[in-house]
Amino acid sequence: MKKSTDLELETWIVEVGGDVIEKEAAHGRAALTPLEKLIYCVWVADYGMRNAGDLVTASDVYYQFQEQAASLALELGMPRTHAAFALPTTDLEGRYFDLLSGVVDEIDAKRGAGGE
Repeated sequence: MKKSTDLELETWIVEVGGDVIEKEAAHGRAALTPLEKLIYCVWVADYGMRNAGDLVTASDVYYQFQEQAASLALELGMPRTHAAFALPTTDLEGRYFDLLSGVVDEIDAKRGAGGE
């Protein structure tokens, strides 16, 4: 299902990201799949952007979120997500909310196809 509104995107990130955070808390980071690690990176970026309006806060939560998201997206064959997170940080920060729908759609398609 395409998420078109900001509220739908935010709800998706809170719910899906929350599931990943719970799994990590219960079983450790090593238990996360590459797709779940990517979802965590998107959650971190979203947290920074929605709560502080920047990616500095996201880096405070997880320093390598952007580099890891770009790498995982490339590994998982997700070109829109890779392109977004491969941008210079200031560009990603400025375009984040415009790019988010494409990122979420790509993650949802990968999740629907069985993940990795």
